[in-house]
Amino acid sequence: MKRLFDITMSLLALIVFSVPMLMVAILVKITSKGPVLYWSDRIGKNNQIFNMPKFRTMLTNTPAVATHLMSNPDCFLTPVGKLLRKTSIDELPQLWSILKGDMSIVGPRPALFNQADLITLRTTKGVHVLTPGLTGPAQINGRDELPIPVKVEFDTYYLENRSFLYDLKIIIQTIQKAITGDGITH
Repeated sequence: MKRLFDITMSLLALIVFSVPMLMVAILVKITSKGPVLYWSDRIGKNNQIFNMPKFRTMLTNTPAVATHLMSNPDCFLTPVGKLLRKTSIDELPQLWSILKGDMSIVGPRPALFNQADLITLRTTKGVHVLTPGLTGPAQINGRDELPIPVKVEFDTYYLENRSFLYDLKIIIQTIQKAITGDGITH
């Protein structure tokens, strides 16, 4: 049922957001050099690497590390990058990853391939068996502000308590957070 929900909702969202996504693509292209999309190697279900798209919010010479590990991430942002990140609009191309089956609408956010601490802790807790999500419990409980062990605690709780109603609660709260920009630091 979850996979059917993911396919249906991602197709619907791609249709609804097609014009705004086209406008964002044009904005990204005209405000900075480089491709519209940034493809990031991420850790998926069972620790398999997949390529995840996002609208590019950072300059093309930005190091491939988690934003919280940078000393001054704002200096790498494109002119529209901060707005795209604050509103989470940069995440919309991941609807394609959901359609493909690399991601789900709800699940733990996919780790960067080089976030060994996060990957190891998730594997130890059994969270690695879940399909990563566009949103998840950590996104509604602090997102970028959470230390990795706390994120994994939320992921583990999700693993042990996942249900359709819990997913709906996370989706609704994610929309609220995206509108207010709450919990997004960069």
